Amino acid sequence: MSSHSFIFIAMKRKILITLSIVLLPALGAGVYYIHLLTPIITGYAAKNLASDVFVGNRTQQSVEAIDLNFSFIKFTKNTIDYKKKEVTSCFLWATSKAIYIEGFGCTLVRGVDEATIRNRPYSVVPLPAINPDSVAWPAGDKLADTIPSCIDMNKLNVALAKALRDTVGNKGTFAIAVAYKNQLIAEKYHAGFSSKNRFLSWSMAKSFTHALVGILVKKGLMDVTAKADISEWQKDKRANITIENLMHMNSGLKWNEDYGNLSNVTVMLHEADNMGAFAYGKPLVAKPDSLWLYSSGTTNIVTSIIRKKIGNDAEYYAFPRKELFNPIGMRSAIFETDASGTFVGSSYIYASMRDYVRFGLLYLNKGNWLGNQILPIGWTDNAMKPANGSGGKYGSFFWLNQSGEFPNVPRDLYMCKGHDGQAIYIIPSLQLVVVRTGFSKKNDFDFPEFLTSIVKAIK
Repeated sequence: MSSHSFIFIAMKRKILITLSIVLLPALGAGVYYIHLLTPIITGYAAKNLASDVFVGNRTQQSVEAIDLNFSFIKFTKNTIDYKKKEVTSCFLWATSKAIYIEGFGCTLVRGVDEATIRNRPYSVVPLPAINPDSVAWPAGDKLADTIPSCIDMNKLNVALAKALRDTVGNKGTFAIAVAYKNQLIAEKYHAGFSSKNRFLSWSMAKSFTHALVGILVKKGLMDVTAKADISEWQKDKRANITIENLMHMNSGLKWNEDYGNLSNVTVMLHEADNMGAFAYGKPLVAKPDSLWLYSSGTTNIVTSIIRKKIGNDAEYYAFPRKELFNPIGMRSAIFETDASGTFVGSSYIYASMRDYVRFGLLYLNKGNWLGNQILPIGWTDNAMKPANGSGGKYGSFFWLNQSGEFPNVPRDLYMCKGHDGQAIYIIPSLQLVVVRTGFSKKNDFDFPEFLTSIVKAIK
């Protein structure tokens, strides 16, 4: 063998050794990272499929084709047990299960046995004893025969048709509903959806949590200016965090809200059994009321505080329906809990389009529902008070337009916004409420243009 051959073999061996040193750790790190993701992948699939099927009245085929058709989620193997009303999702070596609780939707099984989850003192409060089809809107579903003359229905119908077209800038809409001066004037659904569906709120649920806090304030059971009563915080500077700080998203707690990654929010929603405890375990990175940092975690801290304030689980589980949903006619609304039994105030409400409109009307009318003052006087103003550090884009569990995000829409617009394009827009100066649900990833849908086109339909 020539000296050149020996040199070539030696170089080849050296290259292979070098590649092994570099690639094997990288490969191992990649496998480990996927291992960390697997409970999130399977948890997301199981929870969302279960809720969309058993609560949202959708088919497995529809949910897998739209809502689960991305990233690693689309590779999960999902099995639905219609008799037990549960979903099991598998990916590689990981498995997750979500189970259905009558009246309370679906819960991802994490850290707590199924029997404990199923046997909590859930209080199923009866719906109002009316036939909604025979009761006038908004208390019921009997709509007016005429549309206000100041509404250009041709322009409005063009705007809604465009939003449902699934073209560039208009992708992913499930449904749209519009109310003007308390009257429902338009309601449109994409093919495959109807008024029989309940739609996932995602972070619109935060604004519902604002309403529940307001009801407790009205009852004298909560003071948002008070320090948050978290025993784990009492020995450090987190003891200075107020409930209002949590609602303004400027608590100063460390948080990562990146939904496309292994982050605080994805771990909390898909791995934590007690989401509030997961969030209040985070360290302080800034003085309370100084740094604005959007956090689903702080909302779940607030819902855990609500549970503690009420002090009785049977009353706690009855609370949203008894004090909010029933009084404003939200017959379809379902508020889901985590495995510890606490409502997931950051993310998990399901409701029909009309019921989301009703919630918007409650805030449009300053917390008053057909003469009944549900929320404290001034509570809707509380929602619109800009949070320190937010630059005018966030209030108290509501998004604001004071930063000019919607440049061609009145600045008094405030809104509930949720992941993947859920929104309830409230414009007091125009007496307008617009609801849009769907599945739209970033840049799939032009929300400012959509809302502007609706506003232009008002003469």
